[in-house]
Amino acid sequence: MAKRVVLAYSGGLDTSVAVRWMQEEWGVEVIALAADVGQPRADAGVSGEDFDAITARARGAGAVDAKVVDVRAEFADEYVLPALKAHALYEGRYPLVSALSRPVIARHLVAAAREFGADAVAHGCTGKGNDQVRFEVSVRSLAPDLEVLAPVRVWGLTREDAIDYAKRFEIPLTVTKDKLYSVDENLVGRAIECGVMEDPWVAPPAGVYEITRDAADAPDAGRDLVVRFESGVPVALDGTAMPLHQLITTLNGWVGEYGFGRIDMVENRRVGIKSRETYECPGSLALIAAHADLESIALERDLQREKARLEPRYAELVYDGLWFSPLRRALDAFVESAQEDMTGEVRLRLEPGRCFANGRRAQRALYDYELATYDAADSFRHEDAAGFVRLWGLSLETWARRHAPGS
Repeated sequence: MAKRVVLAYSGGLDTSVAVRWMQEEWGVEVIALAADVGQPRADAGVSGEDFDAITARARGAGAVDAKVVDVRAEFADEYVLPALKAHALYEGRYPLVSALSRPVIARHLVAAAREFGADAVAHGCTGKGNDQVRFEVSVRSLAPDLEVLAPVRVWGLTREDAIDYAKRFEIPLTVTKDKLYSVDENLVGRAIECGVMEDPWVAPPAGVYEITRDAADAPDAGRDLVVRFESGVPVALDGTAMPLHQLITTLNGWVGEYGFGRIDMVENRRVGIKSRETYECPGSLALIAAHADLESIALERDLQREKARLEPRYAELVYDGLWFSPLRRALDAFVESAQEDMTGEVRLRLEPGRCFANGRRAQRALYDYELATYDAADSFRHEDAAGFVRLWGLSLETWARRHAPGS
């Protein structure tokens, strides 16, 4: 058994109890590592994370040390951006809120294990979720020598048991037994589950949403905004340049105000069960829509089609915890090669419950006005069309002749 463990620490009930439980049951020293992946901060004047309080809570639970790493820029540039370029939507809808954050957290768990001389890392995931797969496969891909512990998976405590355990050891928490939902949040969006939503027939209660308005309460007047891309990278909104993590956060506010970005779906988890999930992802969904629209004018036809064919596979790899796999890296190389001419702008239109592109232009656009127009400037060689059409349909015409009645 390990002697010193770095725990991926959220500050919530399970990971706080895990600090003390691993000490009591396994006799290990615990270092708590909290990662800022873009969840709201309490010091920003809104409801959110207070990382000073989180580290104090970890020490109060018994951690020998506690550390916060700010990975917002790294997360955006090295994890969210490749997925954006790949239009990674799991089962065609979900932009991988939690799945994208786990590999960057795993990387910092490994780094902290080296820094503190730990021989193991741990997470607070249950045995039926996806995140256990993502954490454990990622850590073992980066550091096969480290042991990976999963106390929540083995301790057999219910939520009520965990709250009683925290009270017994005077672990400083502000939770109650009537908590309704489980929420995970980062730059990409919010994932909400449990409670009444475990019945897939029940509509998500209005109270589960925080970064999107109800479309009925959205501004009556629509709004246009322009996203600028350079080689596929979003770099500016309405002419104002900003780093990607700030750009996504800004878009979350602008787009969420119009009630766009809510997802209610039943998805297939990696462990083989179906799970009802509710998400809010206004900024990330708007960026994927804008990026895809720019590709429509800047990518050669067959390249665009092949990329679209590979995009679901990319999303599956990330969802299934295979971020550090050779296949994901190879697909990244393909996607990146398709970004060379992806410099331009897309205008997005915001209306209640809607976000869609209504204008696009690219530095090397393949749209040729003189080829496309039906006006006097038309340069298309119409005389070539008759032979092209006949040759294009020749095999089908031949088949039809052989199968005609009496042939």
